[in-house]
Amino acid sequence: MSKKLFVGGLAWATDDAGLAEAFRQFGEIAEAKVITDRDTGRSRGFGFVTFEDEGAAQQALEGMNGRELDGRTLGVDLATEH
Repeated sequence: MSKKLFVGGLAWATDDAGLAEAFRQFGEIAEAKVITDRDTGRSRGFGFVTFEDEGAAQQALEGMNGRELDGRTLGVDLATEH
């Protein structure tokens, strides 16, 4: 099980702090990062949340997938390394 989650369906207004706040209820977060366009700096609509603990990541996956954040429905899955 990975400690890193992919979070899709983010609102343009969601930033790193908002993403971390939404997931903090499940455990200690090592990093929350909204991916932005290199040229415009605007959100690309997805990000990653990395937890300190695998159990917290699993709980967040189950608890946040399909939930709403900033008016958008989230799609949460395990992040895969390429």
